[in-house]
Amino acid sequence: MRNLLGPILICLASMAQATDAPASHPGGIVRLDLGPAEAAAPTVRFQGRRVLVVEAARRWQALIGIALDAEPGWLSAEITDAGGRQREQPLAIEAHDYPVQHLRVKNRRHVDPNPEDLARWARERDAQDVAKRAWRDPAPATATLGLPVDGRRSSAFGLRRTFNGEPRNPHSGLDLAVPNGTPVGAPAAGIVSLTGDYFFNGRTVFVDHGHGLISMLCHLSRIDVAVGDRVAAGEIVGRSGATGRATGPHVHWSVFLNGNAIDPDALLGDS
Repeated sequence: MRNLLGPILICLASMAQATDAPASHPGGIVRLDLGPAEAAAPTVRFQGRRVLVVEAARRWQALIGIALDAEPGWLSAEITDAGGRQREQPLAIEAHDYPVQHLRVKNRRHVDPNPEDLARWARERDAQDVAKRAWRDPAPATATLGLPVDGRRSSAFGLRRTFNGEPRNPHSGLDLAVPNGTPVGAPAAGIVSLTGDYFFNGRTVFVDHGHGLISMLCHLSRIDVAVGDRVAAGEIVGRSGATGRATGPHVHWSVFLNGNAIDPDALLGDS
């Protein structure tokens, strides 16, 4: 009995610690307080990837993006402080129910691509995945983002979508409906890391804000920047449109943290 008591107590202690763990949901952000910003910023890793750490109110804070397909339960982050000491931080992932959206798409190939379309999409996906998961120094001065255009929100983040009655992946961004040709601004300062005209996304611009914080702006009618350009917050990167798989003129804006698409609203007005 005594031999069994030790593991049980350890398990109960671990569970008690976990109940105080920071929490979020699929597509959300775990905000992890790392203590006073007196020493160098700690290094945080989550699922093998570096995590954005910013200073907020004179404290270090990690912003951990949780994948949309994450299962409810427990995950953990690895924290290494300025002195090299490491610890594991439990994270609670809570269930979240996103609504369903039904859309009608005129171009049938954007619902059921043919083999050539699928081969093109695979090539484009690889290049875009690299841009979504990039890590670039230096870190952004702030994690605050601004809307790329001032428009009606036509599709929220996370919607479980059907196209012409057929289920598809959840919506990994925020759609802003604006007239064709509306100027589209960079959500924050950064470097243009990728541009292209893609099968599903249409004309697209990626802006790398630093340390794994990435914006993707899709369905543009025109691109006004080139790879390697440095842009300021609000600087025009293109014009809105309906290229790719779109039901009308709008801007699709995705935000990525440590390679995961997260709800852009989570960083609007925050630092």
